[in-house]
Amino acid sequence: MTAVLTDPVSYALPIGDEAMPMNDCIGKTLRIAYDGVINCINCSRKTNKSFNQGHCFPCMRKLAACDMCILKPETCHHHEGTCREPEWGTANCMIEHTVYLSNSSGLKVGITRSTQVPTRWIDQGAVQALPILTVKTRLDSGLAEIRLAEHVSDKSNWRKLITEEPEHIDLRAARDTLFAEAGVGDGSELGLPLDSDSVTITYPVEQYLEKAKTHNLEKTPVVEGTLMGIRGQYLLFDTGALNIRKYTGYQLDVSCS
Repeated sequence: MTAVLTDPVSYALPIGDEAMPMNDCIGKTLRIAYDGVINCINCSRKTNKSFNQGHCFPCMRKLAACDMCILKPETCHHHEGTCREPEWGTANCMIEHTVYLSNSSGLKVGITRSTQVPTRWIDQGAVQALPILTVKTRLDSGLAEIRLAEHVSDKSNWRKLITEEPEHIDLRAARDTLFAEAGVGDGSELGLPLDSDSVTITYPVEQYLEKAKTHNLEKTPVVEGTLMGIRGQYLLFDTGALNIRKYTGYQLDVSCS
């Protein structure tokens, strides 16, 4: 889903050339049916299985966007001249990145391309976010994250994401504590410290799930129920949650009434 930072976040689900406004479906019956067809989001060929959120196997093997260093930025090897697609790497990895603190299921540290702020925070379901460092490359961001993750988590708990909203945190105070623990100062080798204000994000959620139950369209091709809310990339049905991003490239029939 695409998302715009409004109060609450405005969501739309791309279906073909159309964009379905999902906020309008909250409180209504939403039906999502998977017809068994998956098309690679890069080359459009049919594939029996989706890799790296919507790619066929050949594209997964050749695209830099599917390299392991995307999941582990500290292993970025563009500077070694071994990137699968050097031009793509220059455009996406050799650019300014932001290191941030966020609160989705508790305090965590994360990284993103600076151009992806605040989209990255919304995708993770963060209710608060605070940029704390700016760095020159993806590799630098990964190295900074590893260092800071020695003192604060770098992961979210998806179960809490769909069952509750976390208590708010003083992110600026958390940043100051983290910097003190990690030895980050004005001349830090980790990057340029930022003195930013925290961002508060609200989601269109009328009710959270009582239990952390999720749907799988591979096992149950039709999911139907009352849409109680949306947070991150999760659709919160009264019958369970569906991580819609997992089905990028799948042909779906979507309707709400």
